[in-house]
Amino acid sequence: MKYAVVIEKTDNGYSAYLPDLPGCITAGDSLQETEDLIQEAVSYHLEMLRENGEPISKPQASTVFVEA
Repeated sequence: MKYAVVIEKTDNGYSAYLPDLPGCITAGDSLQETEDLIQEAVSYHLEMLRENGEPISKPQASTVFVEA
């Protein structure tokens, strides 16, 4: 499954979250670190949901870019 990830620039680095996986978030000093950390966070998050017998949300969020 492929989930949409939102990465935002913060005052001291970057943060990332997945709209379809509430609670799955991370932050890093660089964009690359944040991308690596969110990939790891998704793996752990899904593993925990499976271990606890909780449902796993199917990807529904999507992204688009608009010209301004």
